[in-house]
Amino acid sequence: MSELIEKKSSRIKVGLYAAVVVFLAYTMIFGFRKSFTVATFDGIEIAGYSYKTILVISQVLGYLLAKFYGIKYISELKRTGRGQVILILTGIAWLSWLFFALVPVPYNIVFLFINGFPLGMLWGVVFSYVEGRRSTDFIGATLAVSFIFASGFVKTVGAWLMTSFGVSEFWVPFFTGLVFALPLLLFVYLMEKIPPPDEEDIEFRTERLAMTEADRKSFVKEFFAGIVACILIYCFATIFRDIRDNFGAEMWKELGYFNQPAIFSKTETPITLVILVLIGSMVLIKNNYKALQTAHAFILAGFTIAGVSTLLFTSQSLEPIWWMMLVGLGLYMVYIPFNAVFFDRLISTFRYTGNVGFLIYLADSFGYVGSVGVLFSKEIFRVQLNWVTFFSNSVMILSATGILLTVFSMFYFGKKYAVLSRQEVRPDQQVHTEY
Repeated sequence: MSELIEKKSSRIKVGLYAAVVVFLAYTMIFGFRKSFTVATFDGIEIAGYSYKTILVISQVLGYLLAKFYGIKYISELKRTGRGQVILILTGIAWLSWLFFALVPVPYNIVFLFINGFPLGMLWGVVFSYVEGRRSTDFIGATLAVSFIFASGFVKTVGAWLMTSFGVSEFWVPFFTGLVFALPLLLFVYLMEKIPPPDEEDIEFRTERLAMTEADRKSFVKEFFAGIVACILIYCFATIFRDIRDNFGAEMWKELGYFNQPAIFSKTETPITLVILVLIGSMVLIKNNYKALQTAHAFILAGFTIAGVSTLLFTSQSLEPIWWMMLVGLGLYMVYIPFNAVFFDRLISTFRYTGNVGFLIYLADSFGYVGSVGVLFSKEIFRVQLNWVTFFSNSVMILSATGILLTVFSMFYFGKKYAVLSRQEVRPDQQVHTEY
């Protein structure tokens, strides 16, 4: 009995340690990514197009290509040398901000692309430290909410540098990176100390291994319709999140909250806490299939909250600050499960040997295609809407579509599970030998 208690205590300690370390590590990484969005670059246009939008598109294109490349790179990632990979990629991203500040407009736009590509690889590298554990739901939720908290925190730091020290819009990203550089070194070192999954983790959650091209093709073939539905859901969530994240400064300005640096943290911190409790509590669900369907339920609730809160806001029944908080909560309830628990539980439910990085990057690649497409459409077709109107109209339409896709996904994976349940070996005990 005492041995069991000791094992459980050790597992809890490792889980808490891993959760705190990856949360802080990815928050530091975010310091090299989004601080430029706090600037509005008012009055600067390139060939009649908004300079800020072109910057966002350039960075997102870097992310987009990184996600497609990451389908192969992250799925084949080994478990050695990951800390060095993180520091090299982050260093490239930081150096790009130096050249962004030094090179004149419009030639500095290319450095947003150079910044986006290496950073786009890092989520999969960091998540590889924590997947395939009984505590992955909690650790993954903590890691996933880091970019909700970090998004607001990094922008607050950027806005603080601008208002308190007079740092120009072009130098803000570089100096923000300087603030986060030394803490990043510390937390990468601590992340390297996270123990690998133990035998019981492997028994409950399946061993996570590098995937070959044949492995990837076989997995997609087996779950094609469900994967397509999930990618479309994730695509909608990515579009929403990116518009809110990249153009939050513009929306707050339109809503009458400009020059209030703390507003970003004020709205994102409560969202972080709620999401952490909701998704982290899934660690209590031992049955992988039930956890997978619970994740679907969270996604359905997220689309509903985003759509209903936006409807109330457009009818002037909800205050702007409450709308930004609730719509953010709803969107992250859709977005976070895919980055934290959904794919991990999917692999565990059907006992496929592989890794979560493959599925996350597969979904991410198409998600960023949608995000880039929306930005291009607004600029190229000269859609004459302010960001609040454009965002709110899109949320209501796509939330309804997202609800339908989520219901389909629930039934699809439910049917798959029922078919396997009728076989001699239950899905949560079955191991596919073709891998």
